[in-house]
Amino acid sequence: MSQLQIWGRMTSINVKKVIWTSQELGLDFERHEAGGVHGVVKTPAYKSLNPNSQVPTLQDGDYVLWESNVITRYLCAKHSLGNLYPEHLQERFDAERWMEWQQTLVNPASRSGFWHLVRLPADQRDPTVVAQSNAAVEPLMALLDAHLANRSFMVGERFTMADIPLGCEVQRWLGMPQAREKRPNIERWFASLLARPAAKGVLDLALA
Repeated sequence: MSQLQIWGRMTSINVKKVIWTSQELGLDFERHEAGGVHGVVKTPAYKSLNPNSQVPTLQDGDYVLWESNVITRYLCAKHSLGNLYPEHLQERFDAERWMEWQQTLVNPASRSGFWHLVRLPADQRDPTVVAQSNAAVEPLMALLDAHLANRSFMVGERFTMADIPLGCEVQRWLGMPQAREKRPNIERWFASLLARPAAKGVLDLALA
């Protein structure tokens, strides 16, 4: 089996998903710094792999793939069919549903708050933007907390691909330096993710 090549910086929530997935699956991979302060993504060589000039990008032999949740699905389907990638159709699409929810609702709602609390210099932060972001995210976290009230993981009693994007999203949410509503079911679930050996070097990273 050829070594996977992954491009992206570990400060990216989307790169974290792919690295965590690869570690869960015990895959041999090499990560190349790209994006942010590392540059690379605007170069012709990189754009030949990913014309969006974004991270992450995966190369599996001759096959190149981008979009983080899609890469997560691909790797789980290839290496963990029936386990991380559910084989039962409705269970699989339950996982798919929550992965889409992370990318289309939670991430856009939380992004501006994250930038103003973590990424921007203090003199450029706008508390109004943070408040607006929080107002959008808190109902989503309430929904997630209610969903986790009677299950151990996103789609039941076993860890699947659905837990990876949501785990990375919640790691960012919980790491923001601000007060937030207590969500005991999310906190219990996230603690179980943090304890997974494959999450080391991903969920335990400080936000940046």
